[in-house]
Amino acid sequence: NSKKAFGANVDQYEHVSGELGCKMQFSVIDPTPICGGDVKLPVIYWLSGLTCTDRNFIEKAGAFAAAVKYKVFIVCPDTSPRGVDIEGDWDFGKGAGFYVNATEPKWKSNYRMYEYVTKELPSVVSTVLPVNGKQSIMGHSMGGHGALTIAIKNAGAYKSVSAFAPICNPSQCPWGEKAFTNYLGADREAWKAYDATELVLGGAGKGAYG
Repeated sequence: NSKKAFGANVDQYEHVSGELGCKMQFSVIDPTPICGGDVKLPVIYWLSGLTCTDRNFIEKAGAFAAAVKYKVFIVCPDTSPRGVDIEGDWDFGKGAGFYVNATEPKWKSNYRMYEYVTKELPSVVSTVLPVNGKQSIMGHSMGGHGALTIAIKNAGAYKSVSAFAPICNPSQCPWGEKAFTNYLGADREAWKAYDATELVLGGAGKGAYG
């Protein structure tokens, strides 16, 4: 699935994910057509929020001109596994993976979005796009929080991190408590590994982006 905007290719890729046990799609703004020659570019990973897919940022953000101007790939993964037929609600389950590696039996085989975003997706991207090894991460709402936790826990892996209206302290609100209880179990100490506020309070990522 490929289109054009502001001289960039706007592509959608599909692959089989070993981490998630299903087919996954991700969308890309690819400015290489206007760069000329055999170039390698940095990549920004954009993580979307609840109920979103890999298409939301592509279709609504209007980021094509910026990707072309600054010569950077923008890669948008989906927000959860698809087609695994596990029941959930609008704010939990399909479209709401919370970028964690689930540990509860019902969810742990498929809901491994943290591992997918940090390891499997970059590996796939490097096989289909001419990336230069420099990457940043950003997101909105649930995805903003995912970007924060991922960047904090992987200091040095990303050049920068940005979060737009992120969830900030999910272990201290009903919405986050619902997701974390189902994905990670009742042990609130285990939740801290995926709570940006708790990670910062514990000193994780200190000095990495300042």
